Order: sequence, then structure tokens, then C-alpha cells
Amino acid sequence: MTVEGTTERVLRLLALLQRRSSWTAAEIAEELGVTDRSVRRDVERLRALGYPVHATAGVGGGYRLGAGTRLPPLLLDDEEAIATAVSLRMASGGTVAGTGEAALRALAKLDQVMPPRLRAEVRAVHGATETLVGPGVEIDAELLVTLARACRDAVRVRFRYAGRDGGERERTVEPVRMVATARRWYLMAWDVDRGDWRTFRLDRMREVAATTWHFRPREHPDPVAYVQHSVTEAPYRHLVRVRLHAAADQVRELIPPQVGRVEDDRDGWCLLIVGGDNLDWLAVHVASLGFETEILEPPELREATARLARRLDAMSR
Repeated sequence: MTVEGTTERVLRLLALLQRRSSWTAAEIAEELGVTDRSVRRDVERLRALGYPVHATAGVGGGYRLGAGTRLPPLLLDDEEAIATAVSLRMASGGTVAGTGEAALRALAKLDQVMPPRLRAEVRAVHGATETLVGPGVEIDAELLVTLARACRDAVRVRFRYAGRDGGERERTVEPVRMVATARRWYLMAWDVDRGDWRTFRLDRMREVAATTWHFRPREHPDPVAYVQHSVTEAPYRHLVRVRLHAAADQVRELIPPQVGRVEDDRDGWCLLIVGGDNLDWLAVHVASLGFETEILEPPELREATARLARRLDAMSR
């Protein structure tokens, strides 16, 4: 038999072992149309490749694929590939804590090798499925896959981006990492035209395309910290800093990371940094936290707080 034929048979054997927990040598030989001796040889080939194939002697014995020290490549049939891709698309939306980024990496790998006919099936299933999640902006999984590959392969991306003024401009960036909050997805990237780091909301991107231009990754800020700073402080007219008489973890339970930044302070106090365009609105929300508060900046927040106090006093009478 040719090398290609042997390789194909070994892969078929691997698929059988991954399909169910145990096979007898006779069952495998019948499935593959070979002798018991060929089965033993193919099992040894799998072991040489790092697959832990265990053999059990006696009545009821046979071969089974065990757990090794590393995860070997998996073989998926069409139905398994579709089910896995659909599950990864749902998990990449961030509805399960801690799985979004890993699911996105796995989805990018699977999407890269999936035949077009299966990719169409995945889109059909995903398009006919709704998930009940909290309020947020839904992002097309194809966009997530495109950007995930660009981050992995270090290639530039071009897209049209809608700014806060509503106008669209073409941008060329060197992507580093995507960061998901409870409501939105963001891309941290080096803006080639502006020569600086920028944060982009994925729901504002249009006509996203990865180029063939590879770039050398440069040193960059921590993506999570950078995005948090960008979405909680940079875009707003006012930046509020207050000290709260509470543990930082208590305040983090009330303030999502995309709304404000909470830092440990001293003597049972913590520091809250939050941005906004309306100081009266900020005064209401800081007061509603219910903790003893010391205003650090801006001074105008004290005036907004005094106005709020007068209104509440008038309402109480």
C-alpha cells in the first residue's frame, strides 16, 4: 500500500477511536477492511505521533484513546464541525465569563480549515438562532473571525469607521487585541495614518478587510487597561475622581469596567474615576452608590452636588 493510503487509513483509525470509547481489534479491522496485524501497526503509528492509545487484553478488551500530557489534533466529521463552530460563535459573544477570547481563537482556527459547504451550514444555523442575553451591540461573527486572524497573523486591516460626528473615514491599522465588555467589542490597534494607538468600536466598522501587508509587532500598552481608559475617560467632557469609603471590590460590583475605573486606596477607602458629559448626572450616580464620598476633582462637581441636595430637600418637603 502507498504512503498516502497508509496515512488515510491511520486517520480513519483515529476518527474511529475518537467516535466512541472502546473498539475491539476485530471491529476496527472490519471497519477499515484490513487485518488484525495492520490494526496493530496503525495503532503503533498513532502512538508514535503522540496519541495515547491504550490496549486491554482478554474478553471484552480492545483499544481506546486515552488522555495524554498534551491535547492532540482532533478529527471532526461534518456534523461535529458544524456543532462546534456554532457553539464557538455563541461563546465568542462573551455570554460565558472567561470563554470569549479562547472561543474566538478556536473559531478562527476552525474557520480557516472548514470547507465552504460546511461554512455555509454554520451561517445558516447561526442565522436561524436567537440567544436571550443582556442589552448590548451584536457583532457579526465573520467580523470577529477576520479581526482575530489579523491579530494572530500580524497583518494590516482596512475599514471604514463611523466617528462620533457620524462621518465615515477610511482607516488602516495594525491590530493587536480585541477586548469585550458586557455591552460592546473594541479593537486596540496602531493607527497607521495617525501614528498612535487607537481604540475602535467594532459596531462602527464597515467594509472590514484584512490585507496581505505583514507588520512587525511593536511594544504596546496593556490592551485591557488601554481600552478601559479609552472608553471610561478619554471621550468625555468631564473626568471625575472621588474617594469612596468602601472596599474596591464592593464598588466594582456596582460599577462595570466600561463605565468607570476603581482603584484601591488607603484606610478602607478606594478611588473611583469616571467620565461623563453632564456633572449633574454624575452627581446623581455617585450619590446613589450609598458610600461616604470625598470629591477630589473637578471642583464643579461640588456645585452639582449642592444643586442635587437642594432639589432633594425640596422634594422631601
